[in-house]
Amino acid sequence: MSIPTLQQPSLHGKTVLITGAASGLGAALARRLAASGAGIFGVDLQAARLADSMAQLRELGVQAHALGVDITDPGAAQRVVAHAVDVLGRLDILVNNAGTDVTLPIAELPDADWLRVVGTNLSAPFLLSKYAAAAMRRQGGGQIVNIASTAAKRAWPNASAYHASKWGLLGLSHALHAELRSENIRVTAVIAGGMRTPFLLERFPDLDADTLQDPADVADAIHSVLVLPPTTVVAELTVLPLRETSWP
Repeated sequence: MSIPTLQQPSLHGKTVLITGAASGLGAALARRLAASGAGIFGVDLQAARLADSMAQLRELGVQAHALGVDITDPGAAQRVVAHAVDVLGRLDILVNNAGTDVTLPIAELPDADWLRVVGTNLSAPFLLSKYAAAAMRRQGGGQIVNIASTAAKRAWPNASAYHASKWGLLGLSHALHAELRSENIRVTAVIAGGMRTPFLLERFPDLDADTLQDPADVADAIHSVLVLPPTTVVAELTVLPLRETSWP
């Protein structure tokens, strides 16, 4: 009696829109999901770096398109989703990954920086989810992944804008999970602990990189959620470095 070969679940035939796809977790996600067979539409402010990354993905034999854009610009979200659907033919998965921070005490935080952080980390995911959900609704369903942070569960000084945006993103994600699941749109919030990415290491060079996790490992965890059977949804996923001692 032969033992049947188990087929690894894949995203073959699926299409994915990823914001912040030029570096860090966004780039790792683009590579992981492309390796699983998905077509990728990457969005980032770093247009040249993004174009190089998408060119490398095309060598895997998948569609990979780049759009350099500031997702906080008025009307950008609607244009981005429409462009993604136009070039990919459909939109199965949206990953709201782009994020930014300005680390300053509230007394020193310029109004414009508050608006930029909240615009990037919270307002843009809301608008992208709104227009992506409309496209998914027309095709019968889809998935939305919102990359939050342990900063959505706790707080430290000099990060008021970041905490407000990430706590807000977590709340938005759970609200969309409750609202959209009846329309076959699955929404997942990812609470990601510290990763070895430019977002952290370039701003805090004294961090011990050995205590952080590889963004590729977080991408693997997110991939495992995306390939679950369509009858199952993970509303919240927490992925931490093993050596992160500040998390309970």
